[in-house]
Amino acid sequence: MLRKEGLPSINELCIATVDKIFELGAYVKLDEYGGLEAYLPWNEVSSKWVKNIREVIKEGQKVVVKVIRVDRRKNQVDVSLKRVAEAERKRKIKEWKRTRRAWKILEAAAKKLGASLEKAYSDVWLKLEAVYGDVLAGFEEAAVAGAEALRRAGVPDKWIEALMEEVPKHIRIKQVRIAGRLIMTTYEPDGVYRIREIFKALAEIPEEDVTIKVYTEGAPRYVVELVGSDYKVLEAALSELVSKAEALGKRLGVSVSFERIKLG
Repeated sequence: MLRKEGLPSINELCIATVDKIFELGAYVKLDEYGGLEAYLPWNEVSSKWVKNIREVIKEGQKVVVKVIRVDRRKNQVDVSLKRVAEAERKRKIKEWKRTRRAWKILEAAAKKLGASLEKAYSDVWLKLEAVYGDVLAGFEEAAVAGAEALRRAGVPDKWIEALMEEVPKHIRIKQVRIAGRLIMTTYEPDGVYRIREIFKALAEIPEEDVTIKVYTEGAPRYVVELVGSDYKVLEAALSELVSKAEALGKRLGVSVSFERIKLG
């Protein structure tokens, strides 16, 4: 796991593992600082009165603590549990889990290349962090947009190849589906060909990260289904598709109406 160097800063939130509990406090190990020991005073355990510290914490428990004192000369750190707001706790846990997932992907890529973790950190981690703020966000973007998302951040090509093999194994981008029904009728003798021309034009609508499927329920009803990762993008694409179908229908003498379909 990625390890932070030195000592934490005042008010920094840290993931900690409760190590030893005493009557007047407890010692915890700061996971992100390589197990650095920190002291949790009894009066910083809970904002409510408790008879025994063990009512709140126990050995081996993962907690989010806030740094309240740092003595860099003695290499000592004091932390608080009660000063961590619930929103801060949830945010920190989410951040920590995302960091662990990102590091796991990078470790696998480094192993594949036979590269050191130090090299992985400098060649990949720092670059993605600088561009995306969150390294996992960079990998998530790569899962959607492909290798260009990594290349844009300055990740070397040899790393990109290894990472693009690992990213799909660890990241599943949720797909969104929306659909509607086009009702197209015409009394022209070559009506089948006119409707086919509309289908052909709809298939040519250029949308990144959007898959368009058109199939018949039986003339004159045709279902249009859009699949992608961004609901707003799908809605915009569907709106464009319907407008184009209506405009083409008017020009070709085909009556076109549209209704939404609720997908289960």
